[in-house]
Amino acid sequence: MKERKNIILVGLMGSGKTTVGKQLSKTLSKKFIDTDHLIEQRTGVDISTIFELEGEDGFRLRETHLLEGLLNQKDLVIASGGGIILSQLNRKLLKKLGLVFYLKANCDDLANRLKNDKSRPLIQNVDIRIKMQDLLNVRDTLYDSVADYIIETKDKRAIDIKNEIMEIIS
Repeated sequence: MKERKNIILVGLMGSGKTTVGKQLSKTLSKKFIDTDHLIEQRTGVDISTIFELEGEDGFRLRETHLLEGLLNQKDLVIASGGGIILSQLNRKLLKKLGLVFYLKANCDDLANRLKNDKSRPLIQNVDIRIKMQDLLNVRDTLYDSVADYIIETKDKRAIDIKNEIMEIIS
């Protein structure tokens, strides 16, 4: 694999980071980490509760601490939370951690994938397509800024995306 040891997946919620990340980790025999799930495990509460008690700034700080703790680890596949790139420090840490892939999905696909998801506080009681477009408007350039590679996910299954990443890193 090219120089860097870890693979990091960034992108909006619903872009396939966790699904693709699990497949990649299995194929590459690397440890899989989902940053949101790890934060929930460590705190014992869900992300909604962290946002409620500590606000977004508190949650982003938890993401920063998690990323800093991963800096000396290798052979990881990391699926990041969708908003991890909002912090400038987190963007720097992601670049240091390894090879970053932006799984870029369009708003219609994201809305279809997320329409029945009750676990994500940002998309409850809103028009999901509009919300995803708003998020993409803010975050797209930030994802681009950290990405070594951009993978368009339209009309691709998770295994197709995994195989595309495998071709790039081999």
